[in-house]
Amino acid sequence: MNKPFAITLEVGSSLANKTGSWRTMRPEYLDRLPPCNAACPAGENIQSWLYHAEGGDYESAWRALVADNPLPAIMGRVCYHPCETACNRALHDAAVGINSVERFLGDAALKKGWAFAPPAAGTGKRVLVVGAGPSGLSAAYHLRRLGHAVKIVEAGPLAGGMMRFGIPKYRLPREVLDGEVRRILDLGVELELGRKVTDIRAEMAAGRFDAAFLAVGAHIGKRAYIPAGSAARMLDAVSVLRGMEGEDKPMLGRRVVVYGGGNTALDVARTARRLGASEAIIVYRRTREKMPAHDFEVEEALQEGVMIKWLSTIRNMADEGTLTVEKMTLDDKGFPQPTGEFETLEADSLVLALGQDVDLSLLDGVPGLEIRDGVAVVGPDMMTGFPGLFAGGDMVPSERTVTVAVGHGKKAARHIDAWLRDTRHAPPPKHELAAFDKLNTWYYSDASKTVRPMLDVARRSSTFDEVVQGLDESNALFEARRCLSCGNCFECDNCYGVCPDNAIIKLGPGQRYEINYDYCKGCGICVEECPCGAINMVPEKI
Repeated sequence: MNKPFAITLEVGSSLANKTGSWRTMRPEYLDRLPPCNAACPAGENIQSWLYHAEGGDYESAWRALVADNPLPAIMGRVCYHPCETACNRALHDAAVGINSVERFLGDAALKKGWAFAPPAAGTGKRVLVVGAGPSGLSAAYHLRRLGHAVKIVEAGPLAGGMMRFGIPKYRLPREVLDGEVRRILDLGVELELGRKVTDIRAEMAAGRFDAAFLAVGAHIGKRAYIPAGSAARMLDAVSVLRGMEGEDKPMLGRRVVVYGGGNTALDVARTARRLGASEAIIVYRRTREKMPAHDFEVEEALQEGVMIKWLSTIRNMADEGTLTVEKMTLDDKGFPQPTGEFETLEADSLVLALGQDVDLSLLDGVPGLEIRDGVAVVGPDMMTGFPGLFAGGDMVPSERTVTVAVGHGKKAARHIDAWLRDTRHAPPPKHELAAFDKLNTWYYSDASKTVRPMLDVARRSSTFDEVVQGLDESNALFEARRCLSCGNCFECDNCYGVCPDNAIIKLGPGQRYEINYDYCKGCGICVEECPCGAINMVPEKI
């Protein structure tokens, strides 16, 4: 009987246990771009600061956060969190409450007095920032940290721009706004209030500024032609909200009608209720599905007794305080069309919330600068057609939100710094997106999103106390730990534990792993078992 053929390899032989020659595909570690990071208009490295937060190191989390955004306590209240819309966890159970954790970190910093790191050594360059709103404050912060001397000139009596004069206190308490502004000024940023810049070139020459960033907010309310009697009371939404910052509050009456469909219209209607209006009615030309206001804001307004008349437009306002409203219908393209059907509304005041414009008079006579559709045209580097003159926020074509404005300030600061150094800022290339199908979510049990507590409705309609409350430490920690670390290794040891060939080598805390390709046979088990999709199979190198 023939004996079976066998080869015996001695331990220590160069061929013992080696399987590398079997492969046609090999695993490689990689980093992918988390969708939350990709969706953040402020350019935050959300996954990075969530990683610190889930470990309970809140100060490190805050410092990672403010590397990109100096206003986390504000952003945690007023940002419409597109990061959560993009969050992969929403396809598993519910999105991570990124915005609530950001607010928790921002509030912790204000409570504990955490300060920004001192700026770099001075460069000798001076930069003028016009406007102390979110974009101007962000630019000033980043420029100062890069070592430049920065002066902000603000036409208003206080810093904050539309965050102060366009967002009611029940959404953004003023002590929070003041605390985050003060921390930026403590870096050495100079602030001059109550003076409007009327000629940007003259201002730059007089102050010997090497560059300027224009961040004038959209403070001019748009008007619409509505026939009205001489005694009719018509106001614009921006003036109403601005008036809330003074001692003499706007007199709106008991019956207030607001014309518009954006978040500002909702803010005015909710403010009217808090000022004592028994009726606050929003008149909007389209349906709820077409309304530009965010759905959760609509829900909060309805809870507080605000009424909304859909598919309606205002035709005139009579002396005796009555409005004529025409019903509309949507055509086959979704555009509202008049029906010829009218009704009458009683109203003590009509507030127009139809959008805002920017005062661009300071740019008159600037050569090379192009104005289009009421805003300044800028290049990818945020610079206008005039060398050294940059712009962002409401002054350029973009979505008008605090988060977008903060992102513009950071982006402009990077390009201004490069321009002052006679170089060009080249952002690093982005990794491929960490899509949900790259994750292995069977490792994650269901964990419902933490719902932020809300002020009782009875108190909301009679006070300006903050409506949406923050998370406590235990809830914030739980929410941070719901992050899936999409696309980036967090050293869970799964690959190390499941590899049948012991080909995974641990490099130590924070150093991740490497693969010994002499022993890896390319089975792909590590890829299948990586929960965050940080390993990929690629063709074998020849």
